[in-house]
Amino acid sequence: MVSSTFAIELLKNSLEIYSPSRSETKFAIFLKDVCLDLGFEKANIDSVGNIVAMKGTGDPIILLCGHMDTVPGIVPVRLDGDYMYGRGASDAKAPLMAMLLGAADFPKQNGTIIFAGVVDEEGNATGIKNLVKDKSLNPHYAIFGEPSGIDNITISYKGRLEIRILCDVNSGAHASAPWISLNAIEEIYSIWANLKKVLDSYDINKSKNKADLVSYSVTEISGGSSHNVTPQKCRMTIDIRIPAHLSCDDILNLIDININKIRKDKDAIVIKYQVEDKTEPFQANASSTLVRSLVLSILDNRKKRPLLLKKTGTGDMNILGNVLKIPVVTYGPGDPHSSHTVDEKIYIHEYLMGIEIYKNTLFHMIRLHKTLQNR
Repeated sequence: MVSSTFAIELLKNSLEIYSPSRSETKFAIFLKDVCLDLGFEKANIDSVGNIVAMKGTGDPIILLCGHMDTVPGIVPVRLDGDYMYGRGASDAKAPLMAMLLGAADFPKQNGTIIFAGVVDEEGNATGIKNLVKDKSLNPHYAIFGEPSGIDNITISYKGRLEIRILCDVNSGAHASAPWISLNAIEEIYSIWANLKKVLDSYDINKSKNKADLVSYSVTEISGGSSHNVTPQKCRMTIDIRIPAHLSCDDILNLIDININKIRKDKDAIVIKYQVEDKTEPFQANASSTLVRSLVLSILDNRKKRPLLLKKTGTGDMNILGNVLKIPVVTYGPGDPHSSHTVDEKIYIHEYLMGIEIYKNTLFHMIRLHKTLQNR
């Protein structure tokens, strides 16, 4: 059994390895050595830098996956009372190390445990996209480690579209005579105002749960060439988040129809758009073996029923669930509001409790999986 002293020291060692996105190599090598020391039969670093370790044999195959990278910025590592401070303490080295130790403490019996630490979650999801290409893994269930809070299970994330729109009015004019030419910034604002009305049309039931709504935001805009010339071109980036009852194509089709309408009405200007990112929404079945097992484990350890959360963000869970077509949830110790902050921290008691919850979840999953198989 892993001691609390060892678990705390291992977390501290992991935080002392600075691993911002695309600079995770040192941490991956550290984790590979730890996995082998803790009894995993295999541990390898793949072509993009993910660490993948395995123990046990047979079904079910359970994937415990977290990310090694952090956002940039040094937070001095220190233990202060009941809290450990450091970059990644919450997001997401505490969940990652709790997963690893929970799996290491799990006896080798019928069932296969895969531990994966992926790269670039805070960036372009390079790690998880490569991991799901590995057909040899073939898990039945997966948990992605993020700071959900010890009493919360995230069962749903919205999908995401990143769309870039270009408006070109073909010419500019001196700012003292703006009537000579159309203004690309004003025109793209008009286009966006139209699209906002269209996106709002999905909220016909006026849902109070923002996880069930289409949300949108302008995140980048650039236009113009000089302070005294009306802009000929303007570019705008739009971030759209899509609830689980819709798909990215539902939104894209709507946008395409309406931009084509706008093009006909504004035939004197050029309007183009392209999709920069497309991630489908995902929601786990609340009655699945995975969710039931995690709920039972939290009940065992916390003596209270956890909340099942639907979140408005988008995460690696979306890719795992949609590509592998398996039940996936996001869970882990830590306060998500501490993530990315200048004093990022983890409550040590919650970190240690997370180890036990992950371990007990594995017991419940194997038991329930075999019960269903034997029916």
